[in-house]
Formats: sequence, C-alpha cells, structure tokens
Amino acid sequence: MIDTIREFFLAFGSVGLVVWTLLKIGLIVLPITLGVAFYTLLERKVIGWMHVRHGPVYVGQVFGIGLIQPFADVFKMLFKELVVPSSANAFLYRLAPVLAIAPAFAAWAVVPFDDALVLADINAGLLYLLAMTSMGVYGVILAGWASNSKYAFLGAMRSAAQVVSYEIAMGFALVGVLVAAGSLNLSEIVRAQQGGAGFLEWFWLPLLPLFAIYFISGVAETNRAPFDVAEGESEIVAGFHVEYSGSAFAVFFLAEYANMILISLLASILFLGGWLSPFQGWIDGWLGQPGFWWLLLKAFVFAFTFLWLRATFPRYRYDQIMRLGWKVFIPITIVWILVAALAVHWGWIVAGA
Repeated sequence: MIDTIREFFLAFGSVGLVVWTLLKIGLIVLPITLGVAFYTLLERKVIGWMHVRHGPVYVGQVFGIGLIQPFADVFKMLFKELVVPSSANAFLYRLAPVLAIAPAFAAWAVVPFDDALVLADINAGLLYLLAMTSMGVYGVILAGWASNSKYAFLGAMRSAAQVVSYEIAMGFALVGVLVAAGSLNLSEIVRAQQGGAGFLEWFWLPLLPLFAIYFISGVAETNRAPFDVAEGESEIVAGFHVEYSGSAFAVFFLAEYANMILISLLASILFLGGWLSPFQGWIDGWLGQPGFWWLLLKAFVFAFTFLWLRATFPRYRYDQIMRLGWKVFIPITIVWILVAALAVHWGWIVAGA
C-alpha cells in the first residue's frame, strides 16, 4: 500500500516528491509528539504503581487513568511566560532549546519502521545517527552557560562529561553491529538478522555484552535515572534547565523523551531484529510475518525499562558514572568487537546474511 501511495505522488514529478517527503515527515513527527505526550503519562502511572500510589487520575478520567493529563501539562507550559534571567545571554538562552530538539528529531530521518516506511534510507545511517545524537549535548551546554547560573552551569558540565564518555561506549557497540551485519544501513542491518531460527538469528545473542552496554549507555546519554546527575534535583536543584520555564522548558522535555523513544527503537532495530517476527521460520500466519507492530512492541519493552530503572535504582555518584563508562564499558566493547570480527571471519556470524 505504501509503495502504491509513493508511486502516485512520484508520478507528479518533483512537486510530488516534495509532497511525499513532507507527508513522510508528518507521519514521523506527529506520532513522535503524541508518543512523548502519552509516554509521560505512562511514566507517571508506572512509577505511581511501583510506589503504591495512583498517579494522574482526574484530568480526563477514563478507566481510572487521566488520559488528558499530558495535554493539560502541555497547554500549561505553552501559556506560561518564558522568563529570561536579566544576566543571561538572551540569544543563546533561546537558541539552546532549539539545539536540543533539532538533533532529537533529525535522527529519526534514517529510522526504518518496516521495509518501506523510512524517510531517508541512506547507506551511512549508523554514522548519521552517531552524529545527530552527539549534537544534542551542545544544547545542554549552551543552556547551562547562557543561563549565567552556577547550578545550571554545573549541570551542563556534568552532562557534557557524561555524554562524551558514554558516546564512546555506544559507538563501539555500534561498531560490533557493523561488523556482524556488514553494512551501515539500518534496513540492511535488520535484513541481516533474517533467518529460519527466529529470534536466535538476531544480534542480541552473539553481541549480548554490546547489547547490554548499548542500552545502558543510551540511558546515560539521555541523562535518565540512575545517570541523571545533570538534573540532580537533590544536589543542583534541576540542573542545566533550572532557569527555564514555559515553552522552552517544554522543548527540553520533548527532546529528552523523544531521545528515550529513539534509543528504544534503535536497540530493537540493531539487536532484536527490528520489524522481524521472533517466530520467523517457526510459525506460519501473521505471528510469523514481519511487520512494524513487532518493532513497536519491542520498543515498548525498552521504553518501559527506562521507567523501571528510574523507579528502582538510586542516582549514581558522579565518580561511579565516570568509572563505569571509562574502565568497564569501553574495555568490554573493544574486546567484544574483536570477538565479533573473529566470529565473522570463522563463519559463526554470517555478515550480511
């Protein structure tokens, strides 16, 4: 069906191509925005249940769940005044949220939801992802510096060191996937995990240490608990966005949760077969067929894990976070890249199969 719609628009030449591209952008941006809204509701409900309390209930109460609560929060933040501190650099203060949200949305351009639905199916997709996800830290640093606040600046410096540290481990984990798949294209990485043995064909099994390190590094990259020293409320009030309010704060919020959903999808694509069924080759019918619903289901599990970690673990000390990244994760990833390369060389992993 998607191919038919694409051919219809492409029949109108360059104008049709522009319209088709804008339509695909809308099909990605709108669900992301709505997904972030309901993800915040899910977070408050899940953490509430884990703490033996209710969470949002009254705003838009349906089945005991406040379904309209995220929209009430959004409207409240949009209509609140954006107060620029008198000693802040006004231009950079306003630019920082843009630098945080732009890479968070731009990274979605190369994410394939199935064989047909991907905005830009480029061959260097992994490199593009690394570039985009590493750009978000500039918005954080700029927010801390331009606010001219000691607490904000401390949070920005913490975040910069943390993100740079865990980007290395995350990049090395992606190198292991590149070695196993023989391609930088995300769609080709998913196809390399096809086979008749179901989920045993996926990269999570031969690359299990890299799988765990990638996801944990993703939690650290997004400054989420237990790696939320950049927003250590008990230490530095609210971290790098302590001086932000209204719509600017909402943009930082949107960027953080969009990155969490992105990490969940990428972990599913790179290590769990993306849109492939876990029962491929074992069961006939729709259960054994690939489809975007499999990708969404796998991503939901990872997104839930983000919330589970926040409700379970206390915040790490800053020195513990640095030690985990530099002295544990990076050495393990380097060793496992060598293991993956040897496995491909000896035929235990068939690259590009």
